[in-house]
Amino acid sequence: MRPGTKERRSWPALVACGCLAALGMLANPPAKAAEDVVVAKPESVGMSSERLARIDEFVQEYIDNDRIAGAVTLVARKGKVVHFEAQGWRDREGGVPMTRDTIFVLMSMTKPVVSAALMMLFEEGKFLLDDPIAKWIPEYADHKVRINADGVRPQVVPEARPVTVRHVLTHTSGLTLNPQGRGLSEEQINYVTNHGQGWPTLAERVAHAAVIPGAFHPGDEWQYGDSTDYVAVLVEKISGKSIDDFLRERIFEPLGMSDTYYYVPEDKVERMASVYRPDENGRIERMIKPSFVKPTRMFRGIAGLAGTAADYYRFAQMIANGGELDGVRLLGRMTVDNMISNHIGPDRPVYIRGGGYGFGLGFGVLTNSAEAPDALSIGSYTWGGAYGTLYWADPVEDLIGILMIQIRPYNHLSIRPLFSNVVTQAVVDSLSDQRPKIMGRPTPR
Repeated sequence: MRPGTKERRSWPALVACGCLAALGMLANPPAKAAEDVVVAKPESVGMSSERLARIDEFVQEYIDNDRIAGAVTLVARKGKVVHFEAQGWRDREGGVPMTRDTIFVLMSMTKPVVSAALMMLFEEGKFLLDDPIAKWIPEYADHKVRINADGVRPQVVPEARPVTVRHVLTHTSGLTLNPQGRGLSEEQINYVTNHGQGWPTLAERVAHAAVIPGAFHPGDEWQYGDSTDYVAVLVEKISGKSIDDFLRERIFEPLGMSDTYYYVPEDKVERMASVYRPDENGRIERMIKPSFVKPTRMFRGIAGLAGTAADYYRFAQMIANGGELDGVRLLGRMTVDNMISNHIGPDRPVYIRGGGYGFGLGFGVLTNSAEAPDALSIGSYTWGGAYGTLYWADPVEDLIGILMIQIRPYNHLSIRPLFSNVVTQAVVDSLSDQRPKIMGRPTPR
């Protein structure tokens, strides 16, 4: 670490990850560790080996210019991994090189996984997308919204319509767990926060947050925030399991995602990447050195998971295949088709992804390539995390890209949208033999 820099050594509970070992309840395929990934010849799926090598050059330039410490990148097409590389440092100060089995804090890349879990229950006939969440979280039966919040006299009024399952899946709920700046009394803030002590479980926190008025009438706007925490609680309420147990038993173990956790086990913490931040000159300094965190009962939906690029690829390929991977089916093709379709219409900008995006059931959906920063086809779906991680899938080209880095903030870099450039330029075949497995429904623009 350079002289004069400061380092925070504790691993925050929100982003620390892992879970306790437990026996699986399903018959599972063998675990697929990073070293088990088979890399196919790019030309076998219509990509150029020479052009794919540009990814390494692209990433190395960011490392050499002291903008990131290291990265793991993965590209797959037509169900075959054609690029899987680790570059730079897992922990630069400690001299630990990046490896393909490095574990990354996924932050908001938790959201698509948790959303998929709820849609598995949807397939079991447990709910309709337009059912009010108050069926399972009754504290929201008479919820209020705060209108004219920026005006002289903000008003709290009854919701024009109840918050539904669709609203929390699409970030159109207006809900938040943060009581600050919402016009609450000190007594109400204490009720929400347990007098500043917090709550041991997400379900308790969500229930007490019902006194916070929504930011708008449900469905009127798109607002990135805490909606997926409500998705996680719905999974728990409907299934009778914690979201941690549900993900492990119903998604991670069946797919062989052996390195994905809410709380990383102590014997795997050494494989976690350090998190960096830019200094005043944009050069990196270590912000967080991973350490073991004892598991608690708090499992959030908006963030919290950590895992490897290889593990996340298995989830991504399952979605791209229409809900199935290696003979294990988690979702039906029509359900996945619904998830990667735009549910919010053309006039609610998904500002966190830039222009040209709508939003489906857990995924950003590219609706207008002329406005989007990414070099992807219309209908591509995606999400990323606050520490720079990124995943996208292009169903037209049957193409998946995963970028794993650890830096916050990352907005001063263009590495995420440019990653799509250096991946898609390696596609060299014609459209004549393309047979994408899933496309999503027609998207309004």
